[in-house]
Amino acid sequence: MAVDKEPKGEGGLEIHPMDQFAIKPLFGDGDLGILTITNSTMWMALVLAAVSALLILGMRGRALVPTRIQSVAELLYGFVRQMVTDVLGEEGIKFFPYIFTLFVFILFSNILGLLPYSFTVTSHIAITGVLALVIFCTVIVIGFMKNGLGFLKLFWIEAAPLPLRPVLAAIEVISFFVRPLSHSIRLAGNMMAGHAVLKVFAAFVPALSIFGILPLAMMVAVTGLEVLVAVVQAYIFAILTCIYLKDALHPSH
Repeated sequence: MAVDKEPKGEGGLEIHPMDQFAIKPLFGDGDLGILTITNSTMWMALVLAAVSALLILGMRGRALVPTRIQSVAELLYGFVRQMVTDVLGEEGIKFFPYIFTLFVFILFSNILGLLPYSFTVTSHIAITGVLALVIFCTVIVIGFMKNGLGFLKLFWIEAAPLPLRPVLAAIEVISFFVRPLSHSIRLAGNMMAGHAVLKVFAAFVPALSIFGILPLAMMVAVTGLEVLVAVVQAYIFAILTCIYLKDALHPSH
């Protein structure tokens, strides 16, 4: 996340908190194309490198007395595995690699995005939307493959009074197809809002000179909050994925 000082114009301090989310070519200033390497591309590569360093290099020794890096890797592994088994049961273990990959990718993207002059890839709906759409399509495919037309029981609430069932079914269908939108916007919106607030406080620090201690203190507080939000949002995205997969495995209410 960029924290550079914003220039002062004739009208006073100019703050552009949304500029940090702009997609720019990594090389040159030309137009963006399908194969253009951008700042988003670079930071996604850095996320993959950081995840690989933790999970591959950190676990290479597999010491009986784990190192700090190995302890962190094992903690992440155990946390996500427990989450999967709690929601999906032992039947859902086969989805663990997919959910674990989602969790660590989002977690590292969120955390690295807090570094000065970095870029938060999960602040863009183009990224979170693709992740959510893949989950949505996976749920539909698995639901029909495992249950056939019985997957449609997901929308038919048998416990409700018969006259209300068609109305509730319509609500359930709408809710189901809104999932990719809510799933993706929740993550991107939280990342974008927090980083925009940080950028605003960062711009006030040099502008207020000695009185900049107040916005600086607020920056420290908001940064601590953003670290928490980064972890929580990765958890929410992963556990919602588990819940949606549970609907595919067991569609009956």
